[in-house]
Amino acid sequence: MGTRRQFSREFKVEAVKLVTERGVAVAQAARDLDVHETRLRAWMRELKADSRQAFPGKGVMKPEQAEIERLRKEVAKLKMERDILKKGRGLLREGVDVKFGFVAKHRGAWPVNLMCEALGVSRSGFYAWLVRPRSQRSLSDERLGAQVRQSFLGSDRTYGARRIWHDVLALGEHCGLHRIERLMREQALRARPRRRGLPKDHGERSAIADNVLERQFQADEPNRKWVADFTYIWTAEGWLYVAVVLDLYSRRIVGWSMQSSMSSQLVADALMMAVWRRGRPQQLLHHSDQGSQYTSEHFQRLLTEQGIVCSMSRAGEVWDNSAMESFFSSLKTERTARKVYRSRRQARSDVFDYIERFYNPTRRHSTLGYISPIEFEQAREA
Repeated sequence: MGTRRQFSREFKVEAVKLVTERGVAVAQAARDLDVHETRLRAWMRELKADSRQAFPGKGVMKPEQAEIERLRKEVAKLKMERDILKKGRGLLREGVDVKFGFVAKHRGAWPVNLMCEALGVSRSGFYAWLVRPRSQRSLSDERLGAQVRQSFLGSDRTYGARRIWHDVLALGEHCGLHRIERLMREQALRARPRRRGLPKDHGERSAIADNVLERQFQADEPNRKWVADFTYIWTAEGWLYVAVVLDLYSRRIVGWSMQSSMSSQLVADALMMAVWRRGRPQQLLHHSDQGSQYTSEHFQRLLTEQGIVCSMSRAGEVWDNSAMESFFSSLKTERTARKVYRSRRQARSDVFDYIERFYNPTRRHSTLGYISPIEFEQAREA
């Protein structure tokens, strides 16, 4: 296959003049010059359109074409820089190793020199970093980062930096809280924020007991102060009501009950589970709000039979039972608020899993020095 013929600007101009000035027919001129007729006509159009800039020569653009090409390349570069900074936002304040790691990870997507320029590092430094042995700090960060991620996922993505820090310390590592925060940022690990706002109180209640607890949410021994309340969780079948009893000594959930109706039997079942599990404790104070379920004759008789002293919050004072409200806030923030339950049975299983498999035995509680309720009780008994 022959090479493509090349024609100088002078040849093209004279070929066009042969037709336009000397009156030779296009077909005849093409045959005489051994040029395809279509090409000759294209030369004629180009010369007619711009006689001064026509036929710029091999590899040379017209000034306006060169400007358009320059602008096109500049726009493409700006788009890539925008995408680089969008993908690597937050890296500008990080160390060189983090930036070089980003460049190494994304060099298949964007040019290395452009990424280095956008992140403010040198290309030669990047290539030197590629062959340089990794520092002990970098290797330590990689190991800690894996532990941080494992702790975060193990908490069902609910742990913040402080609880993860205590998990890492429990594994025998030595590091600071700020390092855990940095490793979480680098992996984009962010716990769901706790929902704010006071729980709503619906009207007055008939006060049948004083507030004996008086917001003293600490207990020196187990089974001395219990707080109780119930909440509700929406499912495709309707509401599921969840009643809970919490021991203020260890913040452990000692009793719970779940039903489809909001009755006195719901809270009575939760109380009886706590009594059975804790061995019919003596000198016990039970605190709740003034809800009709807790003021009912059925529930009050049960308290009397078990020798339990009744304490109730004042009307509209949700902070009188804030320890219980805190648990429900954790339950919903860390588990139920982001779920869609198709049935009450599915919701029951998930709430059971949260209480018995996560909250009581595993979840680190800030009030207890970042150990779980069960660990707290075991440590005190030892």
